[in-house]
Amino acid sequence: MLTRRTLLQSALAAAPPSRPRPNIVFILMDDLGSQDFGCYGQKRIRTPHTDALAASGMRFTQCYAGGTVCAPSRSSLMSGLHNGHAPIRANAGTTPLAASDRTLANLLQDAGYATGGFGKWGLGDAGSDGVPSKHGFDEFFGYLHQVHAHSYYPEFLWDNERKFPLPGNANGARTQYSADLIFERSLDFVKRHKDRPFFLYSTGTLPHGKFEVPSLAPYENEPWTEAQKTYAAMVTRADSYTGRLLALLKDLQLDRNTIVFLTSDNGGYRGTNNGFDFFQSNGPLRGSKGDLYEGGIRAPMIVRYPGLTRPGTISAEPWYFADVLPTLSAMLGVPTPQGLDGVSVLPLLSGQSLPSHPPLYWEANNWNQKQGRIAPEPAAQALRRGQCKVVRPAPGAAVELYDLKADPYEKTNLADSQPALLRELSGLMAASRTPPRPHDQGKMDWVR
Repeated sequence: MLTRRTLLQSALAAAPPSRPRPNIVFILMDDLGSQDFGCYGQKRIRTPHTDALAASGMRFTQCYAGGTVCAPSRSSLMSGLHNGHAPIRANAGTTPLAASDRTLANLLQDAGYATGGFGKWGLGDAGSDGVPSKHGFDEFFGYLHQVHAHSYYPEFLWDNERKFPLPGNANGARTQYSADLIFERSLDFVKRHKDRPFFLYSTGTLPHGKFEVPSLAPYENEPWTEAQKTYAAMVTRADSYTGRLLALLKDLQLDRNTIVFLTSDNGGYRGTNNGFDFFQSNGPLRGSKGDLYEGGIRAPMIVRYPGLTRPGTISAEPWYFADVLPTLSAMLGVPTPQGLDGVSVLPLLSGQSLPSHPPLYWEANNWNQKQGRIAPEPAAQALRRGQCKVVRPAPGAAVELYDLKADPYEKTNLADSQPALLRELSGLMAASRTPPRPHDQGKMDWVR
């Protein structure tokens, strides 16, 4: 039987041994549904550049975000910990990372990478210990606070820890679209660091609401509602960013030594008012953003690394954001931090299987603004082991059991028919968390 170490060594051997350390590009879209790209079955929204990326790399059909909403998902990605251990577990106002928290960017910075984050941070506001510069990023441009990021025409963005005024948006004007500005800065970062290994964390806010876009092209003449045209145009605009970034990597002759990840921070919305049911953003999956059913946590994931990933391959192996940090650690040959929940999935990138994956765990938590903390017990929990998944959808609710192989849309609750399995997985789910630690709320400069 092949061991994980054997598979890892085999995966590493798939790349040329003399190859220098790869550049790393991680594109994290915001609230994009798991089936909003053409390569995932989308029929109405045009995403040619993302579809081409999938055709030249690997597409994963059962990859999961770190959480069902923004901050917990990003916290899992940066820490390698799932929601039961990660430092931030709720969309909790300005709750920051602690000074002692180390991130994926810290690991890469220590390994000699130039590190840049562009878009939405969500893990610490200005004046707190959670700002990107204190957690491994050489530079950052965009939004620190997630509520600030709800507008695409803000009066300022953050350039590291300095306010970057947008005079074109002063006094209610709307001439400087933040997503465009942020993306241009990410391209500039690549150009400035083309001669050394770099980590680009491209975490733009498209297609998160507030739903607004400078142009409805190419959908202005479609017989759709204004909301439907707007959402589609936002997704296609983000796809055009991907195309321009990939073209730049090729022009700089960096594409063959750059690993590109493209995903979303949680599942998409549901609701007829904004057209998500019209586009079937989550397909037939149950639930949406905020839920721990598949529609709330399943994310698209495309990975391309020429020489390791084979063009046009598709994998149904389950993994999630907590696995990214240990995977990159293994790829670079640097020590993996101890105590992580994630594991390296590097063998998957060369088309092999993992011998096993520890259970995947998520939870949702509510923030008590008056008390300045999250509740000691989670609002919802879910755990997947193999093809089986348990969900506790609300505090005190009965735990539900699903077989995702036979029932991928979570329609048939097997709790009554398989009580022994229910007890086993419920026990694992209960044991998968430690109590959340208290946090200082920090400053709320986004409102100024």
